[in-house]
Amino acid sequence: MRQTRIWRCALVGMMFAAPAFAQVVWDTKNISPPPPSFAPPVTVRQDVWPRLDQGAVLCKSENDLNLLAASRRGESVSRPDCHVIRTPTAIQIVRRAGPGRTEVSLTDQPGQSGWTDTWLPDRPPPPGGKPTAVR
Repeated sequence: MRQTRIWRCALVGMMFAAPAFAQVVWDTKNISPPPPSFAPPVTVRQDVWPRLDQGAVLCKSENDLNLLAASRRGESVSRPDCHVIRTPTAIQIVRRAGPGRTEVSLTDQPGQSGWTDTWLPDRPPPPGGKPTAVR
């Protein structure tokens, strides 16, 4: 009898100790999607070559490009006259002074030229791929 009473108490205790469940109903008509937290991707025209892509640096002169390189090394130098390219920009290569220094002129803005440290291969990259080194 005593054992039966213990089992009954345990059974009642388990019934009250069970976790509570709630039902959640979403009213999807009143939920608006969150605003996008990033800018839409930039579409690059694959037919334009050569070009400077978004993020490339264009300096006014070769000296400014050298000052930019020195400031990247942590040297204390005067501020170079350079800016970051915001949209893909068609260019013409004027001359190369090594793989990391190229004088270019902007096709969209005649008469404007500058220097970049962007690697510009002779051939355009394959569609959907990255440029590869040609030996």
